Amino acid sequence: MATPTKPVLAPTDRKPLPFWANFAAGAIAGVTEILLMYPLDVVKTRMQLDTGSKSLGLVGSFKTIIAQEGAGRLYRGLGPPLLLEAPKRAVKFAANDFWTKTYKDLFGRKEMNQSLSILTGCSAGATESFVVVPFELVKIRLQDKKSTYAGPMDVVRTIIRTDGMLGLYAGMESTFWRHVWWNGGFFGSIYQVRSLLPKAETPQAQLMNNFISGTIGGFVGTAINTPFDVVKSRIQGASKPPPGQLPKYNWTYPALVTIAREEGVAALWKGFVPKVLRLAPGGGVLLLVVEFTLGTFRKMLGPPYI
Repeated sequence: MATPTKPVLAPTDRKPLPFWANFAAGAIAGVTEILLMYPLDVVKTRMQLDTGSKSLGLVGSFKTIIAQEGAGRLYRGLGPPLLLEAPKRAVKFAANDFWTKTYKDLFGRKEMNQSLSILTGCSAGATESFVVVPFELVKIRLQDKKSTYAGPMDVVRTIIRTDGMLGLYAGMESTFWRHVWWNGGFFGSIYQVRSLLPKAETPQAQLMNNFISGTIGGFVGTAINTPFDVVKSRIQGASKPPPGQLPKYNWTYPALVTIAREEGVAALWKGFVPKVLRLAPGGGVLLLVVEFTLGTFRKMLGPPYI
């Protein structure tokens, strides 16, 4: 007697996976991506904190860090983002799934389109930004060349002692814009690229399509959000000004104007090369691992999820 096969539903007929599945898939993908790409993040931060007109560039920055501080410095500050990456990426993909369902119901649509993909991405980025700020602040302080902190908890204690608990949310506004624009570009591009790629006939082809669309999405998101990332790094890396004196970099959009006026428009894209080298393939890795993990969960749960 033949063993009955499980029915495979069309994507539009599948029951949406539960929240925990999207959360877990995002967490697994985030940890995978950061372990592979973290040294590029350190170099990117160093380049963004450099206010000089002459940049060492990607290779020069790598060589300088290794020569002056040792190769281990390329993983300086890994603890906070590693602790953060699981909830951060989990929130990103779970929030994107939540906002997708919400906007489909709100606008009475059964299928996504380009506008909804961008809107859900921006909304997911806004949600994600509230989670990441304290971790990003600690990471920036540790990655700074001038850093004398003993470790992550030393940063936290120092900030709370000097600025109170709210000091851990320095750069909240710039982080908000950074994540809104990256996620809008990332998820919006994924939708468009997937529609242009040949239909995948095998699981291997589907994984390749996910990697390609995620890589392009990562590139587009990075190109859009790098100026906001530069501002965030400057705000979070700055020392507290003397009493009665306003910070040089405070609100995002005025800070963009200040940097462009003093250092040239190109300075708004400082750190773009290491950032895009991390987040373009990193975006591919994220989407590939997320989709693979979600596919595994669908098989585990069976119909009506597959």
